Amino acid sequence: MLAIARGLGRLLDLVDGLVKWLVLPLLVLLFLQWPLRDLVQAYSREANDLGQCLFALYVAASVTAATRARAHLAVDAFARRLSGKTRNALAVTCSLAVIIPWAGFVLISSRSLLIGSVLQLERFPDTANPGYFIVKLALGLLAALMLTGALRELAAALGGDTHR
Repeated sequence: MLAIARGLGRLLDLVDGLVKWLVLPLLVLLFLQWPLRDLVQAYSREANDLGQCLFALYVAASVTAATRARAHLAVDAFARRLSGKTRNALAVTCSLAVIIPWAGFVLISSRSLLIGSVLQLERFPDTANPGYFIVKLALGLLAALMLTGALRELAAALGGDTHR
């Protein structure tokens, strides 16, 4: 079980390592929107649409990264008072009772929406720019990463890893 937990952890680390770099082009695109609109008078909508794609992917991975780091502020304020053993039991219980069912539901219920969007290479409705399917795919990425993180949490707990 620890081997599975480590493998899933490495996969999540890889995704986090790749996606964290999206913040740099995202910042550049956000910065360029106004000069493009006001000075160049062109391409600001394209910059906005591309920024939405990058933002969706970044947020999808960031939620999982924050969960893995146990960096959710509201939860931390409550959980800080609990013992390590109780926090681990709570994390496993939440994985089983909330995260896995939710992620599974989202993946199953959005399957046809995601497949249809990708097959059509769906465009942004307002601008007809390509890439809207990436925003929708971010939903699937979020659910898949949350499911992977929860399974990693369970495998680590079953393997006796108390330093998750």
